[in-house]
Amino acid sequence: MSPTPIVTFEHARLAYGPRVLWEDLNLKVQPGEFLAVLGPNGSGKTSFVNTMLGTTALDSGSVSIAGAPVRRGSAQVGLIPQQRPFGDNVPLRARDLVALGIDGTKLGIRLARKQVHTRVDELLELVGASSYANRPVSDLSGGEQQRLRAAQALAGDPKVLLCDEPLLSLDLHHQQAISEVIHHQAVRRGSAVIFVTHEINPILPYVDRVLYLAQGRFHLGSVDEVMRSEVLTELYGAPVQVLRVNGRIVVLSGEANRVLPPDGHDHTQDEAAAAGARRDTGKQG
Repeated sequence: MSPTPIVTFEHARLAYGPRVLWEDLNLKVQPGEFLAVLGPNGSGKTSFVNTMLGTTALDSGSVSIAGAPVRRGSAQVGLIPQQRPFGDNVPLRARDLVALGIDGTKLGIRLARKQVHTRVDELLELVGASSYANRPVSDLSGGEQQRLRAAQALAGDPKVLLCDEPLLSLDLHHQQAISEVIHHQAVRRGSAVIFVTHEINPILPYVDRVLYLAQGRFHLGSVDEVMRSEVLTELYGAPVQVLRVNGRIVVLSGEANRVLPPDGHDHTQDEAAAAGARRDTGKQG
């Protein structure tokens, strides 16, 4: 008997005006599965995450979590966002930030404080942050802060862990550490992991399937099925070459064989512009 899917999309379609991000998407993500979501800026990766958070509505079709319609604030959904620095002098310690992810009312009234403290300690140890548990978050490095965001997202033991480019701007060491923590949640706790990224190589050992969004279309399958020259060439409508080099995936555009990230898009010129556009419009790709 097959396990009940944690995330289910049925004939899902999302568009902003005449621009279709994706349509007729049928997807079931199983317990313990690690799904990587790739694609260029504006392809609908973050919007895909937002439909599961209940902050973006589909134009048609449906999305459900553990068999129930998506709703905002569901404890079954955890989110690790992009790494963003905290402002100076934020009056929160590391453990305080993690505790914000715990609903103390579920732990009982009399023992809530003690149980929350114990749970925070467990989460800090899980993500390797115990050594700076009492330091102000504004004094921590980007990688240290991102470990705390991971701990906060895991606090409710979610059925699905949504990761919206959580490795962005982190060095290789911290990328590996965060990826390992997220993979641990899938393997040990049976959560589904949906991991949006512009660089698949740090998570390559953990990925079960890839959902590649581009040009209003998508391709779904294993890494070997999706990360192929003919597949990306078809998605982009332009020549793309995919190579395997020393265990890493390298994507080359047909234009002067320029090396691109494995999402097939050159981010060097448009990341700042895309970020500005998202702030202006309130929409994310």
